[in-house]
Amino acid sequence: MEGKVYKSTGSWYLVKSEDDNFYECKIKGKLRLNAASSTNPVVVGDIVNFNLHEEEKREIGIIEKIKDRKNYILRKSVNLSKQTHILASNIDLLLLVITLKDPITTTSFIDRFLVAAQAYTIKTTLIFNKFDTYKKNEIKNLNETINIYKKIGYQCLTLSTKDLSNIEALKQLIKGKTIMLGGHSGVGKTSIVNMLKPSLNLKVSGISQRSQGKHTTTYAELFELDSETELIDTPGIKGFGLINYDNYELGDYFPEFLSNKDGCKFSNCMHLNEPNCKIKYLVEKGDISQSRYKSYLQMLDSNDLKYR
Repeated sequence: MEGKVYKSTGSWYLVKSEDDNFYECKIKGKLRLNAASSTNPVVVGDIVNFNLHEEEKREIGIIEKIKDRKNYILRKSVNLSKQTHILASNIDLLLLVITLKDPITTTSFIDRFLVAAQAYTIKTTLIFNKFDTYKKNEIKNLNETINIYKKIGYQCLTLSTKDLSNIEALKQLIKGKTIMLGGHSGVGKTSIVNMLKPSLNLKVSGISQRSQGKHTTTYAELFELDSETELIDTPGIKGFGLINYDNYELGDYFPEFLSNKDGCKFSNCMHLNEPNCKIKYLVEKGDISQSRYKSYLQMLDSNDLKYR
């Protein structure tokens, strides 16, 4: 049988078959061994082949094979770990949910997430949530941050779950796609899911006294918003460690670097201390964001063990 993984709890997987039935499934032992470098060999969004058998007087599925993935979002499992963690697979659009306060999403975190998406050519829209809570001086900072990413081709939306501003634009944007919600805990991902499909009525948690999000979503799960639109809600994450990338290719995952690198004197320019580097010139001129260039340098630094 073939089906799509709708929920992963680490050891059990909820799979929807082609005949629209749901089955609780486990992984075949050999499959787990073959994917030992990953903390989660099967992920939400995967298309899998599975067989049914009876165990303790109930019918369960055994996942035998994962079909080739179109793409996925990959990060380092934990700080100092060599294992990977895949957030979701087979994604048409990534919605990265951002708040500039309560909790703060740093540009470094945003840029790491974008590199992970760019590496697999996953289109990304930035959702700046809780727009209704910003004061005048905070709106100035918000607009400056939005302009950094709009300038390099990323679509940005401001959103408020309180007054439903831009919700119709968001619904049109995601229609007919499989989308993934990503971001820190507490940025309002679950509230956005409830806003898009109120009948789900998912539990929402607040912010801790340290202005950090409390985990509401414990495991990744796929929800059908309508007959043609799917949304994968993922647990909030504190840091985004990159893994499995080549330092010489890293600049190509920054759109503003990629479009200007032909202006560098050397074809293998790393945009560090090389003479006649077009990227460094554009940073000094102000045409490329200082924060983006700083993120690039942090990612290149092999000793950058603390990631945000």
